[in-house]
Amino acid sequence: MNNTDKEKPALLIIDMVKDYFIDKYNLPVTAPARKIIDPINNLSTEFRKNNWPVIFSTDSFKKSDFIFTSSMKPHAITGTEGAEITELLAREPEDMWVPKPRFSAFFNTGLEKKLKEMQITLCMVAGIATNFCVLTTVMDALCHDFKAVILEDCTAASKEFLHEQTLSLYRRNPIYPLLRVMTSAEALEALV
Repeated sequence: MNNTDKEKPALLIIDMVKDYFIDKYNLPVTAPARKIIDPINNLSTEFRKNNWPVIFSTDSFKKSDFIFTSSMKPHAITGTEGAEITELLAREPEDMWVPKPRFSAFFNTGLEKKLKEMQITLCMVAGIATNFCVLTTVMDALCHDFKAVILEDCTAASKEFLHEQTLSLYRRNPIYPLLRVMTSAEALEALV
């Protein structure tokens, strides 16, 4: 990405649902997730100003889902308030909401088709968790022939070292520049 490239970006905001912001659950990701609210809101404002799509993709599980046969406890259950986008994030009527039944925003959601219809070439990914659903979404974006950026100041993991280790793994990678790690400021600068 540089000023001569004609990228058409979309901002994908992953798993910022109410269940992850309820203090009584005492989830390890809650405090780090709160720290990325302002950067995500600032970036989404810039995306809207440029008429680039802002897409929320959030966990939307069933209590009987296979993933809950692990140590993971049921959360973000489809149809519950906990599976709704947190009110801490600015959301506009033109923003898309794509509930997802698994970790990637591309898994059984129709997102690939929607992005291709909008002629998107670049997925900039924000949200939680850097080392899990953000990373899975980024990898699936690449598998669907979209360039991808992990937005380091707009993503978080349950522990800072997990966030940093994940970013460190992908700062230098064999498919650069198709996959990049950037701050939101760097990403915006590369787009305009």
